[in-house]
Amino acid sequence: MKRIPKPVFFIVAILILLFSYSAIFGVSYYVGDNKETVVKGITDIRWGTDIRGGVEATFEPDDGYNATDSQLDSAKSIIETRMVSSGITDYELYADYNTDRIIVRFPWKEDEKDFDVEAAIEEISSTAELTFRPGNSYAKTTIGSDGDYVYQTPTGDTETVLMNGSAVKKAQAGIDSSSQSSSKSNYVVSLELNDKGTKTFADITKKYVNQVVSIWMDDIMLSAPTIQEEITAGKAQISGDFTAEEATSLAEKINAGALPFKLKTASYGSVSATLGENSLVAMAYAGIIAIILISIFMIIMYRLPGVIAVIALCGQMGITVAAISGYFPVFNSFTMTLPGIAGLILSIGMGVDANVITSERITEEMRSGRTLDGALDRGTKSSLSAIIDGNMTIIIVAIILLLVFGPFNVLSFIFGQSTTGTIYSFGYTLLMGVISNFIMGVGLSRVMLRAVAGYKFARHKWLFGGVKDGE
Repeated sequence: MKRIPKPVFFIVAILILLFSYSAIFGVSYYVGDNKETVVKGITDIRWGTDIRGGVEATFEPDDGYNATDSQLDSAKSIIETRMVSSGITDYELYADYNTDRIIVRFPWKEDEKDFDVEAAIEEISSTAELTFRPGNSYAKTTIGSDGDYVYQTPTGDTETVLMNGSAVKKAQAGIDSSSQSSSKSNYVVSLELNDKGTKTFADITKKYVNQVVSIWMDDIMLSAPTIQEEITAGKAQISGDFTAEEATSLAEKINAGALPFKLKTASYGSVSATLGENSLVAMAYAGIIAIILISIFMIIMYRLPGVIAVIALCGQMGITVAAISGYFPVFNSFTMTLPGIAGLILSIGMGVDANVITSERITEEMRSGRTLDGALDRGTKSSLSAIIDGNMTIIIVAIILLLVFGPFNVLSFIFGQSTTGTIYSFGYTLLMGVISNFIMGVGLSRVMLRAVAGYKFARHKWLFGGVKDGE
């Protein structure tokens, strides 16, 4: 067995515990009465409407404008873009084409105390501003709920706005006519400009030939095409490695920035939590008690590997909470719903299972007469395939849930659009939990096992679940 330096055990264990503490409780300080958050913790999670309640609003075109179905889809798309870029996944969003209305429900912000309904609505319904800017530099990068990068806050020559959405007559997804003879369809987004926009765009394309001109919705980059040639006819194509859904989505977002009407709030109100924060507190206490009981069981049954398993479980919970709370700057706070909590609990169960399998295999090897080093080597290797099989199955299921019930709504016509954010939350926490189990329960726990076995006090088979030496 390959030996690992003995101090590695204490170094890894301390780092895991410090990380877990900071991920769960966060790091913050006060300047007077103002709280300054250094690292987000579990209290910074944006809780879903089922736990904390939220907002329900109905929007309609202002001044009695008779919007078309495609225009309503574009307005709906920009509302969805704003929610997704903010990490809001527990939402319901519908377009009623008969009455020209858009209905939306979404949860309160994680730091919202006064529950200002009007401010929450303004967050997602303000008029979208579409702009064309030179270059494609940005200040922040986050991950959207579909797993793709979201580029935010333009930098560089930010004062230069080459053109805005009023110059765009319409945008439409389609297939590149030049690719019809090939076996693969190349999807593009076609832009048609109005008279004023045609002249402006001609000047832009003449000046920025072979340079990037990015398209922004508010402070979110939608696309960053390179100008291939001067365009004077008022029609252009944005090409790239688009799927049909991606091209349609981009066209809808561009159209939303060029809408000839503003959205006004027809009605709004707050949504009461179906579960409530008191129930959340009770669940938290139940979870703490369950973890304590599991820890006691693991330590009694498996002794030293049980202690290491408890440390690994703490690290697993820390990584999962960090991926939800916004601990890592590249991730926004994720909306946590009741199904999301269920996914978290299930992933912890998978973590316990991985450590139990490893500990049992080590015990079996020692009872068959192997030395401590031989038992650790054989036990960890023989248990790996079983752990990978079980966890990979869960990962495949979680990815399917994310794809089916994520922003693409592949099967929403069967299950209903209201399932989108709810089931997506379950799949996300389950996936993050299983990935963290691989890191902690399969990776670092085995490093700690091999390292601690180098200490003289730990060279007793009984500490690893075997019989006492000499028996």
